[in-house]
Amino acid sequence: MGHSNIWLAFGLTLFAGLSTGIGSLIGFASKEFNPKFLSGALGFSAGVMIYVSFVEILVEAKDLLNLVYGVRKGSWITAAAFFTGIAVIAVIDKLVPSFHNPHEVHSADEYETMSEEERQKLMRMGLFSALAIAVHNFPEGLATFMSALSDPALGISIAVAIAIHNIPEGLAVSAPIYYATKNRKKAFILSFLSGLSEPVGALVGYFILKPIFNDTTLGFVFASVAGIMVYISLDELLPTAEEYGEHHVAISGVIAGMAVMAVSLLLFI
Repeated sequence: MGHSNIWLAFGLTLFAGLSTGIGSLIGFASKEFNPKFLSGALGFSAGVMIYVSFVEILVEAKDLLNLVYGVRKGSWITAAAFFTGIAVIAVIDKLVPSFHNPHEVHSADEYETMSEEERQKLMRMGLFSALAIAVHNFPEGLATFMSALSDPALGISIAVAIAIHNIPEGLAVSAPIYYATKNRKKAFILSFLSGLSEPVGALVGYFILKPIFNDTTLGFVFASVAGIMVYISLDELLPTAEEYGEHHVAISGVIAGMAVMAVSLLLFI
């Protein structure tokens, strides 16, 4: 594990995290709030994450754990770690209350004519999104970092997947905050900060796990991160994608995401 690998791993994680800022910039650049685009983008990132979790990360985890424990025990531990990841993120989700505006605001005009109460609700939704995303990005940062350390090609594809998925997340934080406060700078800074927890997660995780950094911990972390990514996709990205656009837009996004991820992984073989 050379120093160059550590720098590459950190650089990738930083890139993945900061792409929340790209999302909020895209949000400001487009004059019209485009629910179809948001729906497709969320579907796309769900497709990317589901595909990479099952086809790549989980397989990698199983290979590592099978090496240590043998096929039978290794496979059981992989499955247990996968559901541990899901349990962890489900608990985090319970602890971070999600404020979804029951009256979904679909167009920029509707945003203009909001009452003060609706604005506050929107602001709260934006802040909670920022908090939830910061919490989620922590294990994602760790996943990108760890995978880049063990296999730079896999690290790059996971970083790209997470970056793509962070772009609509950045939008999800900045749009409600911007429409609630009409303050672009505040909206951008908050969405940018929520992405910064990604590299922080990488560093904290790395220093905690460094003494016990071996095939077992790596396999366990990978499998649980696969669980986390699948949960986020099914619990958050897809329902939100459906909310903002037609069902077919969301599903087309999912399939496109899977196809792009499949091709990008094949290119690294």
